[in-house]
Order: sequence, then structure tokens, then C-alpha cells
Amino acid sequence: MISVRLRHTALVAVGCLALAVSGCDKVRDQLGMNKNPPDEFRVVSRAPLSLPPEYQLRPPQPGSTRPQEGTPRQQASQTVFGRDDDSNRPSYQDAPGLSQGEKALLGRAGADNAPNDIRQLVDAETRQMNEEAQSFVDTLVFWRDPQRPEELVDAQEEARRLQENAALGENVTQGDTPTIERKERGLLEGIF
Repeated sequence: MISVRLRHTALVAVGCLALAVSGCDKVRDQLGMNKNPPDEFRVVSRAPLSLPPEYQLRPPQPGSTRPQEGTPRQQASQTVFGRDDDSNRPSYQDAPGLSQGEKALLGRAGADNAPNDIRQLVDAETRQMNEEAQSFVDTLVFWRDPQRPEELVDAQEEARRLQENAALGENVTQGDTPTIERKERGLLEGIF
């Protein structure tokens, strides 16, 4: 009788243990009992494979110059002046794939009359606008006009003054001593 009761108890204990363990997510994942459907937002359709339009292009010959490198003159101009030599600048008229209407529009807009240093002009104008905007923001935040840079101490003149004071046996603060004046802090300056 004891052995039957022991078997039933063991069977019930194993059943309870299996039921308790099957409720744990990690155990269910390890046993492969959970479903893992694909994320519908990550499923994307892919375009069919196609051949590129220039499939007939030949590979470059070893030792030949690359078209994107340019001539030695253009490379030297880029290195020295920081810009390309625009004597051989391509025209929009030579651009492939432009219709006659697009070429006419570019011609009327003055595409060939653009200055050679347009990038430098745009950079300079942008830098100037940023400086003006920064001074405006400083005025708003600190409630005062930006201060002009202070005059620096002339190192040679100061060294001569210190040597004269040492030779005369006077204190180093004697004479025209430069002083440091702390600027007045703005109302919100410590916060920002």
C-alpha cells in the first residue's frame, strides 16, 4: 500500500512540477514551446534583381589614371588653393540625361555664370550670419552688449618694468602695474 501511495504522490509531484515549470517563459522559450511570429513592421519587400545599365563596361587597365583623380594640374590646384581648377569645369550642356527644356532652364538661370569660388562665398556669408546670431543670443541671455576684447599686457614692457623695480629694490607692484578687473556677471550668466 505504501508503494502505491508513494507512486501516486511522486506522480502528482512530478505533474505539479511540470505544470509549474511550463508556466515559466524562459523554460518555454528553451523548449521551443513559444511562438515567435515575425514583426510585421520589419518585414520588407525587396526589389527584384536586375542588371545595371552599364553592364558592358570593361574593368580598368592596371596603371591607367582614374577619372575621379583628375589631371596633375587639377590635383595641384586642389592641394595649393583648396579648390578645383575650373578651367576644365564641365558645363551643364555636356551633362547626359538632361532634356532641352532643362538645359534651357539652366541657361536662363545662369548656371555657367556661377563664380568659381562660390563655396568660399557661401561659407563666409554663413560664418558672418552665425556670428551675428551668436551676439544676438548673448545679448538676450546675458542682458548686456558683448564686451570688446581687453588689451593684452606687453610682455617686453612688463619684463623691463619688473627688472627696473628689482634693480631699484622696490616692490613689484610699484609703478604702472597691470590690474585684473573682473567683469560684472549678467543676471542669468551663472545659470547657463
